[in-house]
Amino acid sequence: MATDDSMDDDVFEAIEDNRLKLTAKDSEKKDKAPSPTGYRNYKPPAEVLKLCQSDIIVDVEPRIHKTILLGDSGVGKTSLLVKFDTGKFQSGNFSATVGIGFTTKVVAVDNTKVKLQIWDTAGQERFRSVTHAYYRDAHALLLLYDVTNKTSFDNIRAWLGEIREYAQDDVVIMLLGNKADCGHDRTVRREDGERLAREYNVAFMETSAKSGQNVDLAFVAVARELKHRQNGQKDANTFNVQDYVRQQTEKPQCPPCYT
Repeated sequence: MATDDSMDDDVFEAIEDNRLKLTAKDSEKKDKAPSPTGYRNYKPPAEVLKLCQSDIIVDVEPRIHKTILLGDSGVGKTSLLVKFDTGKFQSGNFSATVGIGFTTKVVAVDNTKVKLQIWDTAGQERFRSVTHAYYRDAHALLLLYDVTNKTSFDNIRAWLGEIREYAQDDVVIMLLGNKADCGHDRTVRREDGERLAREYNVAFMETSAKSGQNVDLAFVAVARELKHRQNGQKDANTFNVQDYVRQQTEKPQCPPCYT
């Protein structure tokens, strides 16, 4: 019985020796395997890993800011949007916008991309209820009137009343007196637009889709304001859209067109 027991022990010891040898070989192979970092058994510190992960998650796709063009039918909302989007002015009258449509444009602000989703709305009264639904989640509203159409200017107060009722309290509002290139047909003075803008505490400028006057500036100013609000920080000392517009529009403007 003793001999059988000793033979059993030898067998188990041999198996154990073989297992240890195989484990040692596997370990040696693992040690010889190339390290992806170039340094065997190197593990980056937690701070480095965190930094790398944050670099990967960096906002490659900029946040979308919903921007809506508002105003009476015929004030030039579609022309303004096409000019900004394509850089071209399409001569002739557009057929009235039916309902609502949009385009997307990325604006560069201080090496940062600001993505504007710009909605062109119908100005007719019959589409007004449709437009109201889009106010609620808007980040910016560009309210247009036609400087050659006094009625479109007189209706601005009604539009501002609807904005106050349906839009968010902190929505960016800019008042635009469009078609400023046709000074000979003007029925609304620039001073009237400035006075109304001060009354409602909104930024103001005159624009022209035909000449391109202040078209880019209007959208860039809105993009700058949205960029500063993006993280929920509204520091008036850092940026003020009204001051920015005032400074930029003090530069020489395009002369009015005459026929």
